[in-house]
Amino acid sequence: MLIECIPNFSEGRRPEVIDQITAAIQAAGGKVLDHHSDHDHNRTVITFVGDAATVEAAAYAAIAKAAELIDLNHHHGEHPRIGATDVVPFVPLEGATIQDCIAIARRLGERVGNSLNIPVYLYEAAATRPNRVNLEDIRKGNYEGLKTEVATNPDRKPDFGPSALGSAGATVIGARAPLIAFNVYLNTSDVVIARKIAQAIRHSSVIARKIAQAIRHSSGGLRFIKGMGVLVDGLAQVSMNFTDFTKTPLARVVEMIRREANRYGVSVLRSELVGLIPQAALVDAAQWYLQLDQFEPDQILETRLYKAQSQTESESDLFLDDLAAGTAAPGGGSAAAYAGAMAAALVGMVARLTIGKKKYQEVQAEMQSIAENADHLRSLLHSAVVEDANAYTEVMKAMKLPEGEERDETLEAAMQHAAEVPLRVARDAVAIMALAAAVAQKGNVNAISDAGSAVHLGYSSMNAAALTVRINAEAATDREAAQAWLQEIHGLETRANDLVNQIKRVTKERAGLGD
Repeated sequence: MLIECIPNFSEGRRPEVIDQITAAIQAAGGKVLDHHSDHDHNRTVITFVGDAATVEAAAYAAIAKAAELIDLNHHHGEHPRIGATDVVPFVPLEGATIQDCIAIARRLGERVGNSLNIPVYLYEAAATRPNRVNLEDIRKGNYEGLKTEVATNPDRKPDFGPSALGSAGATVIGARAPLIAFNVYLNTSDVVIARKIAQAIRHSSVIARKIAQAIRHSSGGLRFIKGMGVLVDGLAQVSMNFTDFTKTPLARVVEMIRREANRYGVSVLRSELVGLIPQAALVDAAQWYLQLDQFEPDQILETRLYKAQSQTESESDLFLDDLAAGTAAPGGGSAAAYAGAMAAALVGMVARLTIGKKKYQEVQAEMQSIAENADHLRSLLHSAVVEDANAYTEVMKAMKLPEGEERDETLEAAMQHAAEVPLRVARDAVAIMALAAAVAQKGNVNAISDAGSAVHLGYSSMNAAALTVRINAEAATDREAAQAWLQEIHGLETRANDLVNQIKRVTKERAGLGD
């Protein structure tokens, strides 16, 4: 499962703040693909990807760090905003659906509201009310306006968190299709012209609707376009969001802006992409402008190369190559997490081989629940593969710092994290073992060997992770924390041993195996 997250932060002038937010995302396992900062908008857009558990954890870490570093009471910029982390959309990519992203948005929203005390509004596909689907409706009045209304106006009551704004403001979280942020600069400083053009092209514009009604059209502007006119670097800019480029393509919008600009005696100077763009959008624009009527996307050289490479180089191949390389990370902790993820995948397989079979009608609901839980644990363990490697890398960095109090504190914090990751892996591995025992007991008997394999893979995962925890506990200076880790590991080992014995009994009974 691959999900994209594109949080927008109300800071575009202090690179040291953006660096810390980016580091928080990466520390949680998020793979940062791009970031774009704008001084005049005083805003930064970061794009990162990961599986469901990773993007959820990374988004939370980013929101927490932004709340710590950004004070909306001292923020000024051209772009509308209500929060330090203004908006956090989740977009389904490979193996994910919009429903997966809605679930993430709602879980994250509840956690941010409860743990960080930040009001959270859900929008787009995750919205709980029709009047909160559109971001501009939620952001009406900006931070200053919302601050005065949130406590008294029931319509402004957040979905999660307090009805009061602190220095971090509020955060809007949701799920949506891919969006393109695209700006067009005009060769004039007259921002009024940019605003008039934005009014003409955006679908929500009152002016555009009135014009359309006058000529008996059903609506005004261009569908799936949100736009505004602003002044950036001394130039008038038409700033836009394309909410569905497949229905309103870039070329059509740019040409309309060009014609509207001519009406005011100005022209398009240049355009600008904010963040990333789907390749299909650029291909569509090239096909339109070059009149390539017979063009096929597979004619792109890089597309053909990527397809050929993907057929020969799988993720597991890459991980095994990294594991075999002469580097300290990834190491045993990452391997433990990967083994646990494989165990979870097997549990999901057995559960799904049971679902829909008449013979196992009585356990359908239970198998469905097990499959969902196994998928969630698989996602967590898969994320831990990278997180464990990153945690060990931070330990190595801390060890290279000059001797002193700062080194000691940094090293201790890194050691704590390096122990916490495999400890979570051990917990999740035992949880997977319990699910495996359940599918072995009640699931499709034809897949009982797969359920047994899942238990033993989970057992190996737990043991490897436990060894990593013990080694880190030995080096930790916080002996109270270290003792707590060791005590939990002992309990997990006892539980794991019980589950191994249980699976042996179940396998013998259901499959008719001898001793």
